[in-house]
This record gives sequence, C-alpha cells and structure tokens, in this order.
Amino acid sequence: MNGQLLNILNEMLEEAGNAPIATLEDSLSLREDLHMDSFMLAELTVRIEEAFDVDIFEDGIVLTIGEVIAKIEGQ
Repeated sequence: MNGQLLNILNEMLEEAGNAPIATLEDSLSLREDLHMDSFMLAELTVRIEEAFDVDIFEDGIVLTIGEVIAKIEGQ
C-alpha cells in the first residue's frame, strides 16, 4: 500500500513541477511539506479513492501523510 501511495503522490508532485519524495513520513504535511493546494488535495482524494476505494476526507480534513495512511488502513 505504501508503495502505491508513494507512486500516486510522486506522480502528482511531478505533474505540479515539484520534486518527488523518496519515502513516506507520517509527519509530512500535505500542504506545507508537499505544497498541495486545494485543487491537488481534491485530485489526491480522487486518485486514492480509485486506488484504495477510500474517501480520505469523508470524516473531515486530513493534514498529514500519517493521517492519509490511517484512513486507507481503516483506522
């Protein structure tokens, strides 16, 4: 799962002209560390839902990679 999520994030980062990341760190902030704006967060939601059949923002705002992983893992 982490490899697939890393691929999704890196595809999006590269499409936005940002450098890819090497590893997933739970503390990485989607907005501050990965420079995701509202459009990118919406796109991330769609891509994760397609890949994992999970709506990560269903219960509210998700701020970090650790929170994304927890949603995917159903925690």
